[in-house]
Amino acid sequence: MHNSSIMKFRTAAIMFCLIAAATTGASGAQTLATLELEARARVSAQARVPLSESASAQFKGIDTLEPEGSGRVPNYVRAIAGLPKMAGPFSHLFKTFITSSSLPSETKLGMALLIAQINESPYTVAHIERLLGATERGKIVLGAMKSGQTDTLTVQERQALAYADALTKKVAGLSDPEFQAASAVYNDSQIVELSFTVCFFNYFTRFAEALNLPVEAWVFETSPAQLPAALAAPARVWLVSDEEIRAVESVVAAAKAPGSVSASWNIGIANSQRAMLNAPAMMAAWREFGAAAQAYTSVSREIKLQVSFAVSTANGCRYCTLHQVLGLRKLGVEPAKLMAMEKGDSALTPAELEAVLYSRKLTATPAGTTNADYQKLRDVFTEPGALEVLMQTCNFAFMNRFTDGLRLPSEDEAVKVYLETYGKAWQRKN
Repeated sequence: MHNSSIMKFRTAAIMFCLIAAATTGASGAQTLATLELEARARVSAQARVPLSESASAQFKGIDTLEPEGSGRVPNYVRAIAGLPKMAGPFSHLFKTFITSSSLPSETKLGMALLIAQINESPYTVAHIERLLGATERGKIVLGAMKSGQTDTLTVQERQALAYADALTKKVAGLSDPEFQAASAVYNDSQIVELSFTVCFFNYFTRFAEALNLPVEAWVFETSPAQLPAALAAPARVWLVSDEEIRAVESVVAAAKAPGSVSASWNIGIANSQRAMLNAPAMMAAWREFGAAAQAYTSVSREIKLQVSFAVSTANGCRYCTLHQVLGLRKLGVEPAKLMAMEKGDSALTPAELEAVLYSRKLTATPAGTTNADYQKLRDVFTEPGALEVLMQTCNFAFMNRFTDGLRLPSEDEAVKVYLETYGKAWQRKN
C-alpha cells in the first residue's frame, strides 16, 4: 500500500473511532438516550438564577428560533436576562450560529448534539434534538447519531463531527493530519465556521448546566420556526462579500478607538479577530454579545482577567494565556504576583480565589458544578456578579478553543510582555 493510501486509511480510521466513541457514550460520556431521559426529568428542575417572566417587555421583538407570535422564550434567554442588556444579543447569537453561514444548519446541529453529549448537558440535548427533528436532513443526522451509525452520513458531516469531538476534548483540537483531512472538504472560511460552532456550544453547554436550567415543557410538544435551506456550494475561490468588507471596517474602527483593548494593549487588530473575519455574521453576533457583557461591572476587570487566566492555563491555551498576562500587566498587576500565580493560588485575594476555583471546576466538568458552588459565588459577588463570573468562564471555553484550535500566533506585544514577566517563553505543561 502506498504511503498516501496508508495516511488516508489512518485518518479515516481515527475519525471513525472518534465519532463512534462519542456517540455511543464511551470515555465516560452518557448515551443520548440517557440524556433524553434526564432532559424530561429536568422540566421540573429549579434554576440556580431567577428566570425572568416570558411576558416581560424586554423579550418583545428578540431574535429567536421560535415562530413569530408563539410567545415562547427559551430559559437560557430568561436566565441571562438577569443582566437585562444580554437577553437580545444572546438569543441572536444562538440563532446566528445555527442558521447563518455556508454550512447546513443540520451539520452544525449535529456538532452541537455531540458536544452536548460529551459535556453531559441534557438541556442542550433536548433543544438540539428538537431542531434536528424539524427538517428531513436533520432527522437523518439525528437518527444516525442515536443509532451510532454515523458512517452513513456524508463525508462533510463526518468530518464536522470529528472536528467537534477533537476540539471539545482538547483546546488544541485536531492533529495536523486530521486537520488536513478536514481541509480537504472544507475551505478556510468554513473551517472558521466549524470552530465557531464548537466554541459556542462549549460555551452554551457550560452555561446551561452551571445554572441547572429546567427544560421547557414546550420543547417536547412544539416545533421551532423553519430552518433556512442550505446555501449553494461556494465558488472555487472565495469572493469577498459586502458583509466581510463592512466587518473589516468595523474591526479597524474599533481597534483605533481611544480606550479600546487593542489600543491600550498595543496589539492592533488581534489575530483572533483576523481569523473571525472569515465568518463575518458569526463574528458580528459574537462581538455584539461581548459588547453587551462589557456594560456589567459588578465584578472588577482584574478579577475577570484572573478568571480568564485560570481557564486558559487550565486548558493549556498559549494564545489566551499570553493575552491575559498582557492584560493583567496593563492593569498594573506586578510581575511578582504573576510569578506566584504560576506556582499556586497563594497570591490571590479571597474574592479572586473564589472566582478562580469556580471557573476551574466548570472548565474541567461542565455538568459538575452544584447549587453550593453557585451560592458561594453569590455570597462573594451578589446575584449579577455571580452570573458575570460564570459568563467569563464560558467565554474562555470559547476563546481557548478558537485560538489554539486554529493555531493562531500570538501578537508581538503579548510575547514581549510574557518574556519580561517570566523570563522565559511559554511552554505547554504536561
